[in-house]
Amino acid sequence: MAVSVYIPTSFRKLTGNQASVESQARDVAGLLDELVTRFPGIKGRVLDEGGNIPRYINVYVNNEEIETLQGKATLLRDGDQVALVPAIAGGALPFNEEQIRRYSRHIILSEVGGKGQKKLLAAKVLLIGAGGLGSPAALYLAAAGVGTLGIVDFDEVDLSNLQRQLLHHQHDVGRPKVASAADAIGEINPDVKVVPHQVRLTSENIMGLIADYDIIVDGCDNFPTRYLVNDACVLAGKPNIHGSIYRFEGQSTVFLPGQGCYRCLYPAPPPPGMVPSCQEAGVLGVLPGVVGTIQAIETIKLILGIGDSLAGRLLLFDALGMDFREVRIRKDPKCPICSENPSITALIDYDDFCGLPATDH
Repeated sequence: MAVSVYIPTSFRKLTGNQASVESQARDVAGLLDELVTRFPGIKGRVLDEGGNIPRYINVYVNNEEIETLQGKATLLRDGDQVALVPAIAGGALPFNEEQIRRYSRHIILSEVGGKGQKKLLAAKVLLIGAGGLGSPAALYLAAAGVGTLGIVDFDEVDLSNLQRQLLHHQHDVGRPKVASAADAIGEINPDVKVVPHQVRLTSENIMGLIADYDIIVDGCDNFPTRYLVNDACVLAGKPNIHGSIYRFEGQSTVFLPGQGCYRCLYPAPPPPGMVPSCQEAGVLGVLPGVVGTIQAIETIKLILGIGDSLAGRLLLFDALGMDFREVRIRKDPKCPICSENPSITALIDYDDFCGLPATDH
């Protein structure tokens, strides 16, 4: 039998800087005794002179505070997760009780912990599009506790959207997507502040929109907007989490400031009509769920500063073959916008650049 015990940051110097340890104890009392035996310096922190848990320490077993269970006599089972949650400097807990329960699976991860969860709650992410890619990205970022989610979309919910755009429901048909998205996110996590932007992105408004956000998640569905978002992110020095889908295939990568951009990958868009839209060519309904979720993962990793991002790599997903593969992305030293001597220093007319009339998207 093994129980995982989350060690708070303030105790880790007493446990060899371990964020979590395993225990074979059968109840909470035995677990605390085991901790004291293994790490003598922790004794005064988790047990007072009378052998009781100090009032400034809360002990949780699988999200439940032990005082609501059987106290120190609470039995433990194989796979249980125990968290020690002390008060911190300043006289307040970093999270309220509901947040501790909501984010407990994050907090007990050594790579996240309370510090990482606070980073998520402080983060500001802008989603470009509340459609197929934006839906799973928004839902998972909200569930993870990303504190501010801006959503840009000028469209209204159509019945055909419901096959893949899980932010929206039958009763939302005809409503603005940003309003539907805000309602759906609020039902998942009231901690999240949703900022709706019911506007069409243009060269005139995008710089003002992205200025207040840390990370941009690109879930748009047309080439003029994709190049517009790319160029704005490069000029503003914002990370761009890219995702795209077509029929049964998806692509995702991360463009970090100074490490290449969408123009390095695709210097020019395809001729108009060569790559049909989802409306014209169709798309497997669950495909954007996979790609949008990958975008959410990359966003969370970037906020937390953990793992290896997709920067410099393009992840390709083939749903029919159930095949993932990746290719390297080369930073183009002659890129017209992200090179040392760019020829593009301001936003341009992206409809004209893509060979489209201004009313086509």
